[in-house]
Amino acid sequence: MAAGKGTRMKSDLPKTLHQVCGVPMVELVGRAFKAAGVEKPVVVVGHHGEQVEQALGESYAYAWQREQLGTGHAALMAESMLAGFEGPVLVAAGDVPLLDPKYLKSLIDTQRKTGATCVLATCVMDNPFGYGRVIYDAKGVPCNIIEEKDADPETKKLKEVCVSLYCFDGRHLFRLLKTLNTNNAQGEYYLTDMVKAAYDNGGTTVTLPTDNVDMLQGVNDRWQLAQAAAVLRQRINRQLALSGVTIIDPERTYIGLDVEVGVDTVIHPMCTISGKTKIGSGCEIGPSANIVDATIEDGCTVLMSQVNGATMKAGSRVGPFSNLRPGTVLGEGSKVGNFVEIKNSDIGQRVSLSHLTYVGDASIGRDTNIGAGTITCNYDGFVKNRTTIGENAFVGSNTTLVAPVNIGNDALIAAGSVITKDVPDWALGIGRGKQENKEGWVRGWRARRQK
Repeated sequence: MAAGKGTRMKSDLPKTLHQVCGVPMVELVGRAFKAAGVEKPVVVVGHHGEQVEQALGESYAYAWQREQLGTGHAALMAESMLAGFEGPVLVAAGDVPLLDPKYLKSLIDTQRKTGATCVLATCVMDNPFGYGRVIYDAKGVPCNIIEEKDADPETKKLKEVCVSLYCFDGRHLFRLLKTLNTNNAQGEYYLTDMVKAAYDNGGTTVTLPTDNVDMLQGVNDRWQLAQAAAVLRQRINRQLALSGVTIIDPERTYIGLDVEVGVDTVIHPMCTISGKTKIGSGCEIGPSANIVDATIEDGCTVLMSQVNGATMKAGSRVGPFSNLRPGTVLGEGSKVGNFVEIKNSDIGQRVSLSHLTYVGDASIGRDTNIGAGTITCNYDGFVKNRTTIGENAFVGSNTTLVAPVNIGNDALIAAGSVITKDVPDWALGIGRGKQENKEGWVRGWRARRQK
């Protein structure tokens, strides 16, 4: 369920779209549902629901809660989507990003095995403030859940809580939802009242306690969002470490949920790796690397640099303090040194761009050397123009290549040149003013200045 405003987030973005380790919270819930066997989860949307639909896409069904009348009312909005369904129905809030699919599967299995009207996830908390307390009758049967705002002092002392995670019998779910009322402190239809509704109508509720409190952690504000991210980050880093990745300092390494990393890769501190990034085996990443939606093949090095939407072929390296922007492909064994920016360019095998260089919208052939301070002038104020440099060429330091321009194979560009015309294969390109020395000129100049 992802229909609420989430006012405590203090954000224009719907609460459930705030990300935890690179994935919206509601999608993390959806992924857990799918991993537990749910083929196409139904997401109840309301506040900015169009944004939620756009973010999640077509692998989910959507039910709209046009008025925010409580969690029980939100669940009722899915009735048309599940008409005629008589199996187990999992229900969870969209702001519980750490759910374990195995535990969800156990809820489903328990409902099927017992035939219970409701299987209720519970846990014991030392500080249960804010959660609904589970109430039992004299025979030890769950008969009610009392929310924090409706609880008396004695009830508030109870530590077993409901965490808004249920598995209902689909045959009775919507019939009982229609019996709920708003006789409570918030004047809303509480989904937690389904336990009492089942009890009063001859149904049964079975509790399924867990001691994994982190898994059931809800997110209502930015601090809780950060806490949830810390838990998930630890899971991600641990899983990668156990699969053969060396993480020097897990506390200072930030890796997204969809990142893939090969064995024997070493990740140094202060690295952020996110999106659909794939890193091969035997790589050296960081320290202080920021990598987004990149493909980095085996044996690469990324040192104190950003790689965003770029591809690094095997054995290539970048850094320190360089920026590979979207559309960049570094060839095998190529070397990008310090303070280099490359965007939308194909860099051939064993190319060297050692320092202080900008390459945009270019193709560079294998074994070419680009000297320090080289710039491709790709933008004329209207369109981006392309620079092509052949194989085994040498571009001298402080060269300006004014695109569109082509530099041939084995060509050499003199340092300090401004190149505006094509340079053929094996040619020397020179584009600079002729040097002139005026003997003794400085003495006269200084004398005039000092008068």
